[in-house]
Amino acid sequence: MLRTALRNVLAHKARLIMTVLAVSLGVAFITGSLVFADSTTAALRASMSQDYADIDVSVTPKSPPPGADSNEQSPALDDTLVHKLSTVPGVASVRPAAEGSVTLSAKDGTPMRADSMTGKFGDSCLPGADGKDSRYPLTAGRAPRNSSEVALDRGTAAAGGYVLGDTVTLAKDGPVLKKRLVGLVSTKDSQVNAGGTLAVFDKATAQKLFAAPGHYSKIDLTASQGTEQFELAKRVTAVLPADRAEATTGSAQANQQSVYISGTTHSYEQLPLILAVVSLFIGTFLIINTFTMLVARRSREIALLRAIGATRRQVVRSVLAEAALVGLFASVLGFLLGLGVAAVLPSVLDTSGDLLPSGPLVIGPTAILAALAVGVGVTVLAAWLPSRRAARIAPVEAMRTAERPPSATVSRIRGIVGLVMIVLGAGLLFSLSDATSATDDNVYTALFGAGILVVGLIVLAPLLAGPVIRLFGKLTARFGVVGDLARENTLRDPRRTAATAAALMISTALVSGLAVINQSSGQALESQAAAGLSADYVISAREMTAIDAAAIQRLADVPGVRTASAVADSVISAGPLVKPISGVDPKTVGDVMKLHFLSGSAKDLGPGRIAVSHSYARDHRVTTGEQIKASIGTGAGDRPYVVVGVYQDNPTAQDVLGYRAEVQKHSYLRGSVQRVLVRTTDGTVSKDMEKQLRGAVSNSPLLKVQDRDQLVQEQGGVAAEVVTLMFGMLGIGVVISVLGMINTLAMSISERTREIGVLRAIGMDRSGIGRMIRLEAVCVAAFGTLLGLAGGLFGAWKVSGLFNGAIPQYSFSLPWPTLALVVLLSLAVGAVAAALPARRAAALSPLRAVAAG
Repeated sequence: MLRTALRNVLAHKARLIMTVLAVSLGVAFITGSLVFADSTTAALRASMSQDYADIDVSVTPKSPPPGADSNEQSPALDDTLVHKLSTVPGVASVRPAAEGSVTLSAKDGTPMRADSMTGKFGDSCLPGADGKDSRYPLTAGRAPRNSSEVALDRGTAAAGGYVLGDTVTLAKDGPVLKKRLVGLVSTKDSQVNAGGTLAVFDKATAQKLFAAPGHYSKIDLTASQGTEQFELAKRVTAVLPADRAEATTGSAQANQQSVYISGTTHSYEQLPLILAVVSLFIGTFLIINTFTMLVARRSREIALLRAIGATRRQVVRSVLAEAALVGLFASVLGFLLGLGVAAVLPSVLDTSGDLLPSGPLVIGPTAILAALAVGVGVTVLAAWLPSRRAARIAPVEAMRTAERPPSATVSRIRGIVGLVMIVLGAGLLFSLSDATSATDDNVYTALFGAGILVVGLIVLAPLLAGPVIRLFGKLTARFGVVGDLARENTLRDPRRTAATAAALMISTALVSGLAVINQSSGQALESQAAAGLSADYVISAREMTAIDAAAIQRLADVPGVRTASAVADSVISAGPLVKPISGVDPKTVGDVMKLHFLSGSAKDLGPGRIAVSHSYARDHRVTTGEQIKASIGTGAGDRPYVVVGVYQDNPTAQDVLGYRAEVQKHSYLRGSVQRVLVRTTDGTVSKDMEKQLRGAVSNSPLLKVQDRDQLVQEQGGVAAEVVTLMFGMLGIGVVISVLGMINTLAMSISERTREIGVLRAIGMDRSGIGRMIRLEAVCVAAFGTLLGLAGGLFGAWKVSGLFNGAIPQYSFSLPWPTLALVVLLSLAVGAVAAALPARRAAALSPLRAVAAG
């Protein structure tokens, strides 16, 4: 039977090639994601090993115990400790460093890596006995000598457009610093070489910025030959002040980096793996359809095998062996394609923000085994049902006819199962009607319900094919006899029509559902971004930084500015709930925020007096005039606050409004301001005004200056991953749908050779034959699109509640242009898929076709 299976594969290789391509896509995505993850992990480990190659032990300041004031703890890492550590037995060298994070602006004023939490390095230049710092060899110019000078890594200078002699703008966590570029350096640091920025300062300046005058942020030690890291760490710990410094081995630091490695690579694996699952799921229907048609076409051959003694088990094994051979070839092809996917993933996924180093592709056993398991396993499993169907063919019955329509009993069972699954899936989605947040349980319920709903539609599709396609009768009738024949040919085998349309149905359901969610969430985010805002500009601090008081006054003095109202952001705790609080000036807040008070007024804000949003008042059961015990920021213990007003929920004001001076007193950065809301005299929003405002904050790379439109645009960018996923699924669905339709139409034409010959003999020309085949494909595509739209839109409608907690303004909204594009593209898929089969059918000779049949 193995030779029989091999012969059948070779005999039908042209028809099986579409199946191979469909499976290869899924294998390629899985292989690509695994190889990419392995390669990235290997490159990161290699780079980290290089970064820590000369570090056996690091000494760093010890964090104060909980509740202790970090400002009261005196620094321990100074030159005295450096000298003491150099005398510890087993220490070969000591390298102190004053390092931290500093954000640079490019020469044109654009912040460099401003929105990234990592990759913005600042360090000290500490020359050795030869007058050079071996960590940062100079490539041009000289090392910085005082607080007005800086050196940059060559890559940083090139990215920022700087040359020697330029003034470099930078900031650590507050005021803008201006320094003259006097030198360019190189470094072996993998993160800098992968796109990070590096600024090098003289020793005193770096200590002031990143530690304290006369102190360091860490001290690295290299062990002498024969001294183990752990033993050296024990010796170093013995001489350290136990309450102010601690020692960590180099291997322990490398292990800490492995957590970062795992988290980074895992996030990049998700998208290709999702696309792999989608492609394999859709491709499964193509495999089932292909083998079902092959079994039907070869029923006489199978009957002959049964007649000469082949058992049912042998027939099953023969079909499964064919599937295994096809799957093996698909695995090899998919694996090779996957290497290409792994090579292009870094640029497609834009990994530059995470400073992932480049390196050779690492092909591990996991990727190879996964390719084989998925390719062969999916193909064999998908072919199992057709193989069982082949084994049930009775020899005499098969000799009489090659086509056996399903019995009424089978159709009834299919209908019952499909309806039950649809009702179950819809019920699970309806259970989310009252959901207000995307908890894990709710998300799993939504995914499970949507999956069951789609599978139910697939099961029920053969029964729906007849009624739905007959609805297209008025449209196909416009093409005369050709249209009628196309419709009837589509209805001839509803199971085949449904299986062919399944791929397009699934991709349409996924894309339409994601499109609705993307449209609805995008509109909600746009509404949320500018809701409650009267100001024309918002100047905000990035990360855990602040806006200095002098900049606030300069903003107020800009010509054309009517109001510049500072806002101090912090948190307020009342019981187990922690909510954001905005510290405002009661005299100016009404001019920059759209506050609609249900009771009370913002003018009554003051020390010990707060205003709360309607949601906050409801959750804490308080109203105007009542007291609530709460704690602001890092304040010690709760204290009573009088509620002086309740306002409608406002994303700009956040949950609670407080008196700015009081919020500043207890904020994370005491006395700080995180936002300035600017209102111009006549609502002016222009490039010139933006330039003046940026100038007022010294073009700080730590601050964002945004008008209302820019705020909306920034919020809309949150949905970029959804859009990427949506078009990825659309592309996969289109490709596999085209393959499936070409395969089905090609095999259908082969089965209908005599019929086509008769049509040609009685007068239908070649164009009519081609038009009939194209109309069949379009009917199938329209059927799949209609079912997909129904499932996708229903699912998106019922999961709306999951977004309400995160985006209160979320409401169901249909993206009509996108949906129209999906419909047109789906119909175009049918027309494109039919091009080659239609040409082949039109080229058949009438006499030869009749004789072949």
